[in-house]
Amino acid sequence: MIWRKSSHSYSEGNCVEVAGCWRKSSHSGYNGNCAEVASLPAGTVAVRDTMDRDGPVLRFSPQAWREFAARVRAAGL
Repeated sequence: MIWRKSSHSYSEGNCVEVAGCWRKSSHSGYNGNCAEVASLPAGTVAVRDTMDRDGPVLRFSPQAWREFAARVRAAGL
């Protein structure tokens, strides 16, 4: 679970944190080759391997994620 400051929090210190949960990508296969994604603050997208949840996490800026996703779609992957 990833915590982030709610967009409904105020700058005077009255903050609420909400959790962004990992979810299985809709493009994950049924053969164990799965990826999980989570939305982070400012549109950042995190990606991790379902089989290695304690392993590395890739973080993409909104623009980098759009470019990555477009290239994957274009390649038919």
